[in-house]
Amino acid sequence: MTKPGFPGSSAMSHPHPDPFRDARAEAPTMRCPFRGEPITMLLRHGDVRQAAKDWRTFSSDAPFRVPVPSEEDVRTMRQLPIETDPPEHTEYRAIVEPFFKRAKDPAMVARVESLVDGLLDEALARESVEIVHDFALPLQSHALTYLLNVPESEAATWIGWGIHVFRVRDGIKPGTELEAYLHRQFDRAETEPGEDFFSALVSAEFRGRRLTRNEAMGFANLAFAGGRDTVIHTVSNIFGYLAERPEALDYLREDPGRAVHAGEEFFRVYIPLTHIGRVCPADTEVGGATVPAGERISLCWASANRDETVFDSPEEIRLDRKPNPHLAFGFGTHLCLGAAHARLLVRTLLQKLAARVASVEILSTEERVEREEKYERVVGYDRLEARLAPR
Repeated sequence: MTKPGFPGSSAMSHPHPDPFRDARAEAPTMRCPFRGEPITMLLRHGDVRQAAKDWRTFSSDAPFRVPVPSEEDVRTMRQLPIETDPPEHTEYRAIVEPFFKRAKDPAMVARVESLVDGLLDEALARESVEIVHDFALPLQSHALTYLLNVPESEAATWIGWGIHVFRVRDGIKPGTELEAYLHRQFDRAETEPGEDFFSALVSAEFRGRRLTRNEAMGFANLAFAGGRDTVIHTVSNIFGYLAERPEALDYLREDPGRAVHAGEEFFRVYIPLTHIGRVCPADTEVGGATVPAGERISLCWASANRDETVFDSPEEIRLDRKPNPHLAFGFGTHLCLGAAHARLLVRTLLQKLAARVASVEILSTEERVEREEKYERVVGYDRLEARLAPR
C-alpha cells in the first residue's frame, strides 16, 4: 500500500493519459483501422495474457504482420524469432539467447554503470542537455554494442540513424540503410569471424544446416529495430517524470534497491510499444465478434497495463508497486529477449541519477504522439531539453 507522501501517491504523479480507458470499460475489444486494415484490439489484461499464450489460435507465423501497422514497406525479411510459432520459435530463439543473457554478467553490468556515469559527466558539465538524442540514444546505442559484443565504435554509426532505424533520409527507402549495414557486417563476419553477434549468426545452425543470409538478417533486423525506440522513449519519459516529481529522487536515494520496483513501474506506465499483432489462422470469436481467418488481432499492452481490475489506481505511478504483473515485455512464448537488458539500463540509470543528480529541470519539450483513427497516445518525446543539477 502506498503511504501518504510517498512519491507516487494520488496527490503527486500521473503518467500520460490512458486513451483506452473508456473503450476498455465498455467492451473487451476495440475495432480500429490501421492503414486501411481493420484490426480487433484486445484491451483487457486477462484477455491479452491468454491470447499471448495461445499461439495456435493467435499466430505469430506472419512475416511483416506482427508489428502494427505492418512492415512490408520497411524491410525485406521475416524478423526472427518473433515472427514464428513453436517449435520453430523455440529453436530459433535458442540461437541468440546467449547474447541477450549477457545483460546479467557482472562485466556487462560494470560497463553499463561506467557508460551511464560518463553520460552524466557530460550532461552535468553542460548548461543543458537534449535528453532524447544526446543521452537516451547514446545510452541505447553504446549499451547495444556491449550486448552484441561488437566494437563500441560502431555506436557512432547507430547514433547517426536517429531514434528509428526505419526512416527516410535523402529519399532512400525506409529500412534500406539498416539492411545495407547488416549485409556489410555479415560479409565481414564471413571473412573475419570473431566472437560477436554477426559471427555467431554466420556460423549458427538450424535443424542441421547453416542459417541462410535471409534468416541471419531477420535476427539482426529485430535486434536493431526491436529495442531501440522503446528504450529511448522509456529513458526520456523517466527524465520527464523526475523533473515533475523531484521527491522521487530522494526516495530512490534512500535505498538503491528501490530502483528495481521503480523501474518496473516505469515500464508499466511508459511502455512505448502500444500493441503487437497476431493472425487468426481460422475464424475465431474474440470479444463476442468473429474475426475471419487470416485477419489480425492486436495484443494491446498499453491498455492491459492500465487495467483497473488488475492495477489499483492504474493512472498513478507508484514506485513501490507490488505486485506489478505488467505486460511491457509481452507474455508467454514471445517474452521479450531484451527484457533483462532494458531492466539493466533503467535500473542503473535510476541508481546513478539518485546518487549524482539533485534535480532535473525541463526547459522545453516536443512530445511524440501516436495518432490513429480511434485513439491518440503520447509515447514519449521527440525532444526534451533539460538542465541537470549536481548533488
